[in-house]
Amino acid sequence: MSKPERRTFTKEFKLDVIQQSYHRDNIRELANELDLRPELIYKWRTQYQNSPVASFPGKGVEALSPQEQKLRALQKENAELRMERDILKKAIGIFGKTNG
Repeated sequence: MSKPERRTFTKEFKLDVIQQSYHRDNIRELANELDLRPELIYKWRTQYQNSPVASFPGKGVEALSPQEQKLRALQKENAELRMERDILKKAIGIFGKTNG
């Protein structure tokens, strides 16, 4: 038996639901109207309140602050430079051997 297909929602839809939830007295009714679980609406509201700019980046992309993005880029560059250094060390070892 296969699992039901997971639904995805656009950032605009989530923001619209959040705005509607602030103007409604009963979140459960809103959730029923939109065929959502109330817990999901509360989760979206919390994410948006914690970080309005970085919330809902989409397609499994982590919401990172600009500092975290810069740190990730520097860590990636550092790993690449280490790999290049190691390759050059091996090349020096191979070509540095004297013949005979």
